[in-house]
Amino acid sequence: MAEREQRDNRGERGDRNRGRRREEREETPEFAERLVAINRVSKTVKGGKRFGFAALVVVGDQRGRVGFGKGKAKEVPEAIRKATEQARRQLIRVPLREGRTLHHDMEGHHGAGKVVMRSAAEGTGIIAGGPMRAVFEMLGVKDVVAKSTGSQNPYNMIRATLDGLTKETSPRQIAARRGKKVADILPKRDGHPAAEAVAEEA
Repeated sequence: MAEREQRDNRGERGDRNRGRRREEREETPEFAERLVAINRVSKTVKGGKRFGFAALVVVGDQRGRVGFGKGKAKEVPEAIRKATEQARRQLIRVPLREGRTLHHDMEGHHGAGKVVMRSAAEGTGIIAGGPMRAVFEMLGVKDVVAKSTGSQNPYNMIRATLDGLTKETSPRQIAARRGKKVADILPKRDGHPAAEAVAEEA
């Protein structure tokens, strides 16, 4: 009897701790989220039609981390909540140049989706459409030129965009792989080496 009460007490404490951690995560405004698409689906049964919703959400901290998730439920808020939780579990980190653009041009593929992304000069803004814009905004990119040349399905576009972003490498990563200093692999522009500034942000 005493052992059962101890197990019940431990279970209650565990539930309280899990609830407290969940509340702390919800109260922390660390991540921004963007609802990209929501689809209504129906299933015909004997008594009529049953409706459900599928949500696609992109989440990021606008400082180099981004992820996406999808959720299905009978109500829209629950579908969005599920998608947001999945997106937070699938975050990836992307190095940004000067905290505003990509280090180099790249391509991404997923299924029939194909996207091309190019780094841009300061003041260019985000030149991208639909789901790709949501990814760049949540990532924290301020200047980029992107184009989707394949499937216009938002799921494929986002997966292709993230596929390309995972291929990006910073000067610091390349220097570490080659066993050199960042200043040795960066070109000197206008007579002064910009290696140190780029090395700190890479």
